[in-house]
Amino acid sequence: MGQRAALYARVSTSDQSCERQIAELIAFADRGCFEVIEVFKETASGAKANRVVRNRILDLAQARKIDVVLVTELSRWGRSTHDLLDTLNRLAGWKVSVIAMSGMTFELDTPHGRMMATLLAGIAQFERDLLSERVKSGLAAAKARGKKLGRQTGQRPKSDRLAPKVLKAVMDGRSYRWIARDLGISKNTVTDIVKRHRQDR
Repeated sequence: MGQRAALYARVSTSDQSCERQIAELIAFADRGCFEVIEVFKETASGAKANRVVRNRILDLAQARKIDVVLVTELSRWGRSTHDLLDTLNRLAGWKVSVIAMSGMTFELDTPHGRMMATLLAGIAQFERDLLSERVKSGLAAAKARGKKLGRQTGQRPKSDRLAPKVLKAVMDGRSYRWIARDLGISKNTVTDIVKRHRQDR
C-alpha cells in the first residue's frame, strides 16, 4: 500500500450527511493507492477553529501515524484562511500533507506549497485588514449619527437581571457574602442592588 491516509468529511448542520463525501473519498483513496487508517466525520461550522474530530486527526499527525489527510475540497478542512494556514503549517511540521479531490496537494515543504502558504498568508492579512476597516467604518458611522458607543452610564444588564434573586435572598435572611458567592457576583454588586432597591421605594 501507499501513504497512510485519514479521510475527513464535514457538514455544517445535523440535517446534512457526510456519507456522499465518505463514499467519494474512499473511491479516491482506492484509486490513489492510499492506505486508509481511519475515517472521520464531523458536524460543525467551517468557521469554527476548534473542532473536536479534526483535532483527533491533528493528534494522529503529530504522533506520525498518518502521512496525508484526504478531503473532498479544502473548505471542508478549513473555511477561514487564517485557520487553514495555521493547520497546514502544523501538519507540515509533522510531514503530513492535505490532499483535496480536485487534485490540489498542500505540502508546505515544497516550492509549490511555500508559494501557496505565502498567498494564503497574504489573503489572511487582507481579510484581517478588511475586517478592521469595516469595524472602524461602522463605529465612525454610528458616531456620526450621534449614537453613544460602549456601555452607557446606568446600564447594568447583569445586576439588573439578578436583582430579583438578590432581593429574595436578602428577604430570606442570607448574608451579602453568601448571595455574592451563590450568584457568582461581587459583594459590592449585591450592596449596590439592595441600595438601588431601597432608593426606589
